[in-house]
Amino acid sequence: MNLNEYQIKARKTALYPNVGENPIYPTLGLTGEAGEVADKVKKVIRDHGGVFDQTTKEAIMLELGDVLWYVSQLSSELGFDLEHVALSNLEKLTNRSIKGRISGEGDDR
Repeated sequence: MNLNEYQIKARKTALYPNVGENPIYPTLGLTGEAGEVADKVKKVIRDHGGVFDQTTKEAIMLELGDVLWYVSQLSSELGFDLEHVALSNLEKLTNRSIKGRISGEGDDR
């Protein structure tokens, strides 16, 4: 499955207020799910000496799926397809790499 196919299928499961005209809801969901990923990683550091066992990896994978779902919904709300978002990101990173500016701060590197 490609990213656009995922986006179309994921959109069929979108159930939140004003789907199609509400970028705020998926933005808030995205930050919440990203926080859940970060929390699971934090607990690996705190409780397991930084070692990721298979159970933890699978739990993080499920949370990453939720992050992807919200990225997909926000992209749809803003009128972007996921493949365009992904390709635009790769183009940005390639340009930074060519300029030797992968690290650092700010979007205009």
